[in-house]
Amino acid sequence: MNVRFFRLLYYRIPNILKLLLLVLIAMPFFGYLIYLIEPETFPSLTDGIWWALVTGATVGYGDYVPATLIGRLLAAFLILSGGGLIAFYIASLSTTVIKREKKSQEGKLAFHGTDHYVFIGFNERTRQLVHLIIEYYYNKKIVIIDRTLNNLSYTKLPVHYIKGNATEDAILHMANIKAASCVFIAADNQKSDYESDTHTILTTIAVRGNNPDIPIVSEILSKKQIDNAARAGATTIIRSNDFMSSLFFHELDPEVQSTPFEDIYHLLTQQKFVHRAVPSSLTGRTYTEAVTSFLEKEILVIGIIREKDYILHPETTYILEEKDTLICLSKRQH
Repeated sequence: MNVRFFRLLYYRIPNILKLLLLVLIAMPFFGYLIYLIEPETFPSLTDGIWWALVTGATVGYGDYVPATLIGRLLAAFLILSGGGLIAFYIASLSTTVIKREKKSQEGKLAFHGTDHYVFIGFNERTRQLVHLIIEYYYNKKIVIIDRTLNNLSYTKLPVHYIKGNATEDAILHMANIKAASCVFIAADNQKSDYESDTHTILTTIAVRGNNPDIPIVSEILSKKQIDNAARAGATTIIRSNDFMSSLFFHELDPEVQSTPFEDIYHLLTQQKFVHRAVPSSLTGRTYTEAVTSFLEKEILVIGIIREKDYILHPETTYILEEKDTLICLSKRQH
């Protein structure tokens, strides 16, 4: 029973640790032998271990040198065996590091951090989103799950990459989904809208099943699938086609003397939307009074949400109610 346990433990130990353990046993052993053979030259056991270590590593400082024939034979044996052992250990260590780096690039290593973002699906939007997060929240850890990339080097994009299908629990566990702070599921532009939305909804269900409380941002291309995405557990649904259609319409308006796309892009990169409940001091007051009050805090009120209705740029005399929500813009902090 005990022999079986130790054999099982031995085979479970990584080879690099086995070699290190062998080195840690061999060097004190040779040091103890030289200490017994030549106590005058090696007055303490630590001196013998030090000599064994530098001799086995073929460094040979020369501070301790065996004087007897037996001591020199022991030194020769140590050089032939211990030197090879240490060299093999260093080579194995290098190989392990290289293999780990290769596995990391190929998306085969699990992520063990916490409070991280998980991005599912990799495309140019995801790449730009990563750069924005690094710019404004440089300490935030990011995990990308994608099944199409062959590899993703950390030097090209400083994220932890996991290759696989995010609808599978095993892949989500590799991303440590239970400890993540938010999940973003990107649409697959290489598929039809229906296929892309179906995969997004299935992924949303899988994520929600593994973490009932995590915020999930899902990108849906078809209006028909918005309700299904909400039922699947999406916290926020990004309707990218609706947004782009509205933006194109704005660009085509002959009366518009502006650059809507550039304006919105810089607005979203430099500012962030914030929803604030109406303070009791502003209940029954006008929209203008709310704007003036919040401007003192460097927050710009641009509209109101009342019973799920969005009222942007209301009249200056618009009266605020207790259950209203203020739509605000606040500066991003680097």
